[in-house]
Amino acid sequence: MKAIDAHAHIYPAKIAQKAVDSVGDFYHVAMEGNGTVEALLAATQTTPLTNFIVHSVALKAEQVESINDFIAEQCALHAEFIGFATMHQDYPEKEKEIERAIEAGLQGIKIHPDSQQVNLDDERLMEVYEIIEGRLPVIIHTGDYRYDFSHPCRTKRVLRAFPELVVNAAHFGGWSVFDIAFDYLEEENCFMDMSSSRTQLGLRRMKELINAYGTDRIMFASDFPMWDPTTEYHHFMSLGFGEDELEKLLWKNAERFLYSKH
Repeated sequence: MKAIDAHAHIYPAKIAQKAVDSVGDFYHVAMEGNGTVEALLAATQTTPLTNFIVHSVALKAEQVESINDFIAEQCALHAEFIGFATMHQDYPEKEKEIERAIEAGLQGIKIHPDSQQVNLDDERLMEVYEIIEGRLPVIIHTGDYRYDFSHPCRTKRVLRAFPELVVNAAHFGGWSVFDIAFDYLEEENCFMDMSSSRTQLGLRRMKELINAYGTDRIMFASDFPMWDPTTEYHHFMSLGFGEDELEKLLWKNAERFLYSKH
């Protein structure tokens, strides 16, 4: 059986440790991985994981092109990787860079409103969603009790404004505000990944949320290097889902997210 990790970050080896330390500081978390390509690929040796949706985040507009080049290069080198481009709200030629990313083989866009310090329904990002609606899926970091940038109400506004946009509202739609996210997004048309949720929710509540949203919407994901994919996979497998449900959660939903147009 295939198994896709729907949310993983990778960094060039020369800056990986600095990037990992920065993310750890941002979330006050002791990171479990070093952020390198080699460390992520090692998970294929200790689990049935076969593929990873990989990306990184541009904290400045001038980082967009180099990050997209790096992700595309790594996808060309490693068949296990499915690459998503980054975009920044202040990048001046969004459509041109998105077209370049598509030509380079990247298959979606990743937005992180909290670290990019922009509302996810800001007009500069709405421009991005308009460009990719019906063409590319988008992963949006959603939720953070400390900020309003990625509040689930903003996700709902985007989903209503762009009904053909294929969205992964990451972290059960609201990292650290899981119940608020459920109130806003229970009936909305979007996928969600389960990354960075286990340590806050615990396994029982995690399974309850998967069932509440429905096993047709949720995707297994680790949020490497914040968490170790092998550890996350084994915890997930302990939840006791049946074979049909596991197929959906481990790869069928991810393939629908990647390749369907809703």
